[in-house]
Amino acid sequence: MKYRNNIGALLITGTLIISCASNPYAPTNRVHKKQAKALSKELKVLPPPSPGPNAMHNYAEDWVGTTNFSLRRPNIVVIHHTAQNSVDQTLKTFTLKRTQVSSHYVIGRNGEVYHMLNDLYRAWHAGNGQWGSNTDINSASIGIELDNNGFEAFSPLQMASLLNLLEDLKTKYKIPAANFIGHSDIAPTRKNDPNRTFPWKLLSEKGFGLWYDEPIAEFGHDLEDSSMTLEVITPELSIAVTDSVTTTTTPDLTPVLLDVSPRIALKIIGYDVTDLPAAIKAFKLHFIQTEVDTTLTDYDLKVLNNLYKKYL
Repeated sequence: MKYRNNIGALLITGTLIISCASNPYAPTNRVHKKQAKALSKELKVLPPPSPGPNAMHNYAEDWVGTTNFSLRRPNIVVIHHTAQNSVDQTLKTFTLKRTQVSSHYVIGRNGEVYHMLNDLYRAWHAGNGQWGSNTDINSASIGIELDNNGFEAFSPLQMASLLNLLEDLKTKYKIPAANFIGHSDIAPTRKNDPNRTFPWKLLSEKGFGLWYDEPIAEFGHDLEDSSMTLEVITPELSIAVTDSVTTTTTPDLTPVLLDVSPRIALKIIGYDVTDLPAAIKAFKLHFIQTEVDTTLTDYDLKVLNNLYKKYL
């Protein structure tokens, strides 16, 4: 019997050694577990610690813990490209303490998904940024990094895995469609990811992000709308008499391409417009993609006019 126990112990030890040897990230996994344990310990402190010394002056003598609570849930998904040459390079970057960067998920070119952090923990993926009135994106979001050097197209396998993951996240956390965004959307002065080849239109068709109506509206109508009748309009002349001098003016029939200012429209969508040219460029990276610059063409204005109303 003793011999059998020794054999069993040796087999378990051998399995652990092989497991550790086969996973190059076993050491950093141990650090991860230690940090997770410390955080869970912090949540168990009762009564909960005061946010500061001022509030404590008016605390009641008896602590009363509510019976109605749950964990906070993420409400935004931010999509990135890694701007690195391999998924191994990214995994190493996210497991080095000195880099101070991380993400909840990394998806390789082959579609393999690495779930690096519990969704309810705060990853360090967004950095300084803003979406709407939210200025602490890390605290409200899930970060997804796509293995991509920043210039190449995203592989079909990678996109298939991303869509599956987004479906799970949206269902589990009830994340609004408008809150699936890119890194460049929240940090337009610093970031340009995911790159212009990213299929935002495809994602919107699956319910992840918003998109404008195509073909884009002209004069407030769809160009292919069968209910619209095209007519040749002859402007009527306007006659004005001032101090016995008759003047003739023609009404300005220039179409209004955007019925609010670009600054207001972009702000309604969610962009930080402190640096307006940067916000325009981020908008074009996401929604135009064929040309990414700081100039709004007539087409861009019509897209913006159609799009901002979806965010109201």
